[in-house]
Amino acid sequence: MSAVITGVVNVVATCVSIYGVDKWGRRALFLEGGVQMLICQVAVAVSIAAKFGTDGNPGDLPKWYAIVVVLFICIYVAGFAWSWGPLGWLVPSEIFPLEIRSAAQSVNVSVNMLFTFLVAQVFLTMLCHMKFGLFLFFGFFVVVMTFYIYFMLPETKGIPIEEMDRVWKSHPYWSRFVEHDDYGNGVEMGKGAPKTV
Repeated sequence: MSAVITGVVNVVATCVSIYGVDKWGRRALFLEGGVQMLICQVAVAVSIAAKFGTDGNPGDLPKWYAIVVVLFICIYVAGFAWSWGPLGWLVPSEIFPLEIRSAAQSVNVSVNMLFTFLVAQVFLTMLCHMKFGLFLFFGFFVVVMTFYIYFMLPETKGIPIEEMDRVWKSHPYWSRFVEHDDYGNGVEMGKGAPKTV
């Protein structure tokens, strides 16, 4: 039953993302989702640690306790579904120039699927060994991802793909790696090439 509940939460929260991505912006959703996911990871870790401890023998698990854990998992799923879930596909399609977009998206999808597969394969084994520490482990990576977005990802809301070079040139970090004469020289495609006789 909890899988059905989290599935419904996922669908509803994804619809929130569809509505909010252009209203609130990508960075705001990423950052809010990261904070929400971190709080839920810590809450689930504390809940499991308080009841199961490190030996893994909970005794009788009260129904209300299970409901609280599922509630935090649903809040986590909602945070992921309106931020990191869909935006992990949207933002890469907005930041890469047309010349490399298909190759970059291929790498993005491959890395995403590889790590999804790896996490699915090792999750239960890690849970048995790390117990509640597993949720703190994932919470640590949520912190890393959220700080990366805060410092490294410019807002792409309302910016056409043709203007992304200006965004990278004005970013405090990425501007060091962008050639300032790569774009904007006024030469249109197909014009300005030497004529052959």
